[in-house]
Amino acid sequence: MPEVDRSSRLLDAVVALSADLSLPNVLRRIVEAAAEVSGARYGALGVIGPEQAGLEGGLVEFVTTGLDAEAIRAIGDLPHGRGLLGLLITDPKPQRIRDIGAHPASSGFPPHHPPMGSFLGVPIRVRDEVFGNLYLTEKQGAPEFSEADEELVVALAGAAGIAIENARLHHRLEQVAVLGERERIARDLHDTVIQRLFATGLGLQGLVGRIEQGDLQERLQQAVDELDETIREIRISIFDLEARDAVKDGLRARVLALVGEATATLGFAPKVHMEGPLDAATDASTQEELLKTLREALSNVARHANASTVEVLVRAGSGMITLRVADNG
Repeated sequence: MPEVDRSSRLLDAVVALSADLSLPNVLRRIVEAAAEVSGARYGALGVIGPEQAGLEGGLVEFVTTGLDAEAIRAIGDLPHGRGLLGLLITDPKPQRIRDIGAHPASSGFPPHHPPMGSFLGVPIRVRDEVFGNLYLTEKQGAPEFSEADEELVVALAGAAGIAIENARLHHRLEQVAVLGERERIARDLHDTVIQRLFATGLGLQGLVGRIEQGDLQERLQQAVDELDETIREIRISIFDLEARDAVKDGLRARVLALVGEATATLGFAPKVHMEGPLDAATDASTQEELLKTLREALSNVARHANASTVEVLVRAGSGMITLRVADNG
């Protein structure tokens, strides 16, 4: 391919990368573009995992091009970053090799792996940190990759780093939007829906005492009770939404998790009511004691009460934390 055409393909690839906000799509586009501009038959992008216990991170993801699904299945496990691939992890700089098998760092290929000779490896950096490496093999029409090939792939890797960071940022913004939507839903449920239901319930409650017909009075009272129950269930939903946004070891989340675990043993879901600034009103030891007491209470209900309903109340206020577990057994 003429150099002008290759440079044009590189520019097209950079433009395409900058327009894509999906990280999986970006990774696939990067490796396909690298193989195309360098003339490689096979290409891969290995994503490097975090370092653990002072050891260099290995490959946690391996995106390939040039291999069909059947060939990938035949090879089996994807590389973990040893041998020549690991060389770029420990020494992240471009590598051009005429014969993979002759290199001292080569560890060979697994069974059913296609033969590969020439090699070009280039690291991809995101904000000065190595995100992963491009691995290109089997230069088409030449015995090895050229310096021009290396320059083109290095240029592509620079654009790839920006595209990856852009996709990551977009994902974070989506997560923030989801959290913001949860907060909005919880706020709307609390400020609007519950207040309207409460006002309706009060209105119906006022009618109960003014109606003489027993059956109609009973039906109105039943409607009031159902509204009260709906309000309680909405409050539980609000607490659940808030718990998802809280830290995983927040008291609200831990109470809900513990009650959720007890559901299978009880055979039904307990009703949970939580009021006040629970986390702010309790220290770690108090929370542990409260959860221990709640677990024991739910266990006792399951073993001895023969109950069909359980209500759990956790309330913080006036410098106190209150736990109440009530059942109908």
